[in-house]
Amino acid sequence: MFRASQSAGLNTSSPPGEPTPFMEPIRLVAALITAAALFLAGCGEKKEAVAPPPPDVEVVQVTQQDVPITRDWVGTLDGLVNAQIVAQVSGILLKQEYANGSYVTKGTELFQIDPRPFQAALDQAQGQLQQAQGKLAQAQGQLAEAVAQQGKTQLDVNRYTPLAKESAISQQELDDAVQNNLAAQASVEANKANIEAAKANIDAAKAAVYNAQINLGFTKIVAPVDGIAAIATGQVGNLVSPQSGALTTISTINPILANINPSEEQYLNVAKATGATPGAANDPALQKLQFHLTLANGSDYPHPGRIWAVNREVGLTTGTILVQISFPNPGNVLRPGGFGVISSVVTVQKGALLIPQRAVSDVQGSYLVAVVGGDNKVSIVPVKVGTKAGLLWVIDDGLKPGDRVVAEGIQKVKDGMQVNPKPYSPDIEKARPANS
Repeated sequence: MFRASQSAGLNTSSPPGEPTPFMEPIRLVAALITAAALFLAGCGEKKEAVAPPPPDVEVVQVTQQDVPITRDWVGTLDGLVNAQIVAQVSGILLKQEYANGSYVTKGTELFQIDPRPFQAALDQAQGQLQQAQGKLAQAQGQLAEAVAQQGKTQLDVNRYTPLAKESAISQQELDDAVQNNLAAQASVEANKANIEAAKANIDAAKAAVYNAQINLGFTKIVAPVDGIAAIATGQVGNLVSPQSGALTTISTINPILANINPSEEQYLNVAKATGATPGAANDPALQKLQFHLTLANGSDYPHPGRIWAVNREVGLTTGTILVQISFPNPGNVLRPGGFGVISSVVTVQKGALLIPQRAVSDVQGSYLVAVVGGDNKVSIVPVKVGTKAGLLWVIDDGLKPGDRVVAEGIQKVKDGMQVNPKPYSPDIEKARPANS
């Protein structure tokens, strides 16, 4: 290269003490290397770690007040009366006289069974009654004849007896008169027996007529109660009988009943809290209890209910007792077979400790609460929870009035952690029970 430069006529010489053209790039590279080394040395210096600030949490104070204790049960709706309509006689179903699912009143005709065989049976029974009455009249006539004949033979005996003593007639004539009188007396008694038999036949014939009239009446099936008639299961043209099952069902549903099954312990506790006599559904103390119904669509039924009946026994396998609650049902909106949640305020817990439900953590069946102390450090404490009251939870043990508990941000705190407490933003008064 040097030779080439010389041959090219390039002048690479510089005055003494002056830098050559090749030195400038070298100096620039050296300066860049020195700056990079200084930068890297500065970046390699360690800075002291800065501790993160305490996390923000929202806290609420434990409040103390009297709380109404509400119990909930799943209830099944049932008719006050559920009358199964079954044919009382066998025959062909000719008519259905009511509209399926309609409201019917007591005495309304529901079905018509072919009455002709039963009308014939009634006519036959009435004919047999007339025959029995004719035989009675005949027996009474025969009795009259027998009585008259016995009277004549008795006169003969009376007349012949003194004559036989005086030998005015033979003893044989007297004996014949006595025998004729005895035969006449026997005939009288026989005719009396015939009359009693004829009377018995008349009674039987009257019973047959009455039974035939009842069976003929059973061909018209009528509603025994007021209520809603179900869709008929018996169809026109079917041969129906008492063994063929229910043709339909009529339910009286105003009022309507709700069946609930509280445990024996709950039942006894309610009776104790109200001062009622266990088992007495009409006890004034129990009648003061009002029950509320939440329907399957989540709406609240507007009419409160009261205890209608308490069953006589506790179920051996379930440990529950059947209690029936009566609800007014204007318009027949509620129907048997429906479900709902039945609730009632059964007692009032005095001085209950309350915190929001969201402040309680359920960890494998154990309930924990994060309590913030005066130094803003968190303590995780176990608590014993009671019943729920609105959006609050009653705490039976583990807290005291005035304690501050974490209601928002509990998932980011640990035992002993320093926190920055702030007031719980939702208004606690909105979460309290409406009647507290």
